[in-house]
Amino acid sequence: MPRDGDKIRRLLQLTALELYQDIGYEQTTAAQIAAKAGVTERTFFRHFPDKREVLFDGDAEFSAALMSGVRNAPAGLGPWDTLFFAFKSVEPMFVENRQFSEPRRRVIASNPALQERALAKTNSMIAVLTEALCERGVPNHQARLAAQMGAAALSHAVEAWFNDGTLDLVDQILKAFHEVREISAARLESVIDQ
Repeated sequence: MPRDGDKIRRLLQLTALELYQDIGYEQTTAAQIAAKAGVTERTFFRHFPDKREVLFDGDAEFSAALMSGVRNAPAGLGPWDTLFFAFKSVEPMFVENRQFSEPRRRVIASNPALQERALAKTNSMIAVLTEALCERGVPNHQARLAAQMGAAALSHAVEAWFNDGTLDLVDQILKAFHEVREISAARLESVIDQ
């Protein structure tokens, strides 16, 4: 039985994910997760407030890394290119956690309450990106729109990366960002005049 706190946290996450896939999220209890991991239920609750948060651990570190990525982007970049720079900077976090994140995505997709929690986490990420872009002098309304579009592009890229291993994640992000540019380059005048 590992004694190191980080190792125990990771063990609890992997055990929970395994149980969620085998018997279902709703049917799994914190006591079952703890027992299968070889720890007490009390230990489980020292690390996670509930069984849902096992799937969403690490968001604070991810948000901090995104904020740092935006802050460290070269000064001359516009909002869209700044977001690409920030997303590229957190790519190692995605790669390191891919073994957990791929099945996690399926568990979340099968449960409306988890989908709601994932959406709340996405909204938190958008708020962090908006704040960081505003610090760079981007007007709030533009920063929020860019952050929303960036979050959607990142989500699209990660999904494509999970589904198709022929491109690495940075290439998938670049592809998604180019696709957004192509979509937004359409002439609005032709639609307005109709």
